[in-house]
Amino acid sequence: MTPAGVKTLCDAGHKIFVEKGTGEGSGFSDEDFKKAGAEIIEDKKKLFDETQLILKVKEPLPEEYKLFHEEQVLFTFLHLAADKTLTGVLLKSKIVGIAYETVQKDDGCLPFLAPMSEIARRISPLVGSFYLAKHKGGMGKFIVGIPGIPPAKVVIIGGGRVGN
Repeated sequence: MTPAGVKTLCDAGHKIFVEKGTGEGSGFSDEDFKKAGAEIIEDKKKLFDETQLILKVKEPLPEEYKLFHEEQVLFTFLHLAADKTLTGVLLKSKIVGIAYETVQKDDGCLPFLAPMSEIARRISPLVGSFYLAKHKGGMGKFIVGIPGIPPAKVVIIGGGRVGN
């Protein structure tokens, strides 16, 4: 959540806690969140103990598993089909888990998954080309080619936005 989202919720009367340093990777400082009305909390246990709704960008980290408690709602990407351990933890803790990737509108679109898919579409050729490099165990191919070296041949398996 951005500071603007925090401000909207605070203006509507909600109390918002933000983990210290949570926005640094996205260019938001703790001060940005404070100005929007959030309380910055450094102690992760306190953060989990005092919240009813937890919003995350990615799935919970193993060190967070023991912090969940009944009647909490977790809203994040979960990818539970690929993580039996996390699935078990969530069931045992009796929280309500809502996975961004499963939220669907009446028309069938996936509004939370679409932006992530767009990012994946744009970045996947870059990541793939990185791993073609010799020093990463690849064949030493340069995806776009250079004079005297032909470009790599790329096959995209799957569909959706990445295949477009």
